[in-house]
Amino acid sequence: MSFIKEFKEFAMKGNVIDLAVGVIIGGAFGKIVTSMVNDLIMPPISLLIGDKGFANFYIPLNSKVKEFVAANPNASLEDAKKAGPVFAWGNFATEVINFIILAFIIFLMVKAINSMKRKQEEAPKAAPVPTKEEVLLGEIRDLLKARSI
Repeated sequence: MSFIKEFKEFAMKGNVIDLAVGVIIGGAFGKIVTSMVNDLIMPPISLLIGDKGFANFYIPLNSKVKEFVAANPNASLEDAKKAGPVFAWGNFATEVINFIILAFIIFLMVKAINSMKRKQEEAPKAAPVPTKEEVLLGEIRDLLKARSI
């Protein structure tokens, strides 16, 4: 079997197509969660802890950055990174919150899908339709029973 033919068979299997659709939807869904965290959740938190923005909290790791921050107290994380190394704990916390929300939503989706599958499996199956032979054999059986009485 040629390599191209083998690859074509692999790519056309249902699981590969399902996986590709899942990756595409997951990427789009990740952007929605990121927007929710950055645009809806973090702004109120930032108001509580300061106007700087939660993702912009960092700790300078050398004297050059400390001097830069002292001269520019409202410097963003990007500005501080240009001055030197920083410990960007606020940005990391934002990404962790993104992950937790995304993981929780995926958990709920998988749970709902599994619940629907279980309901489908538990649904009573229709009785099988008897074949002509089974019907005829049943009639013969009934006639023999009637004669033996």
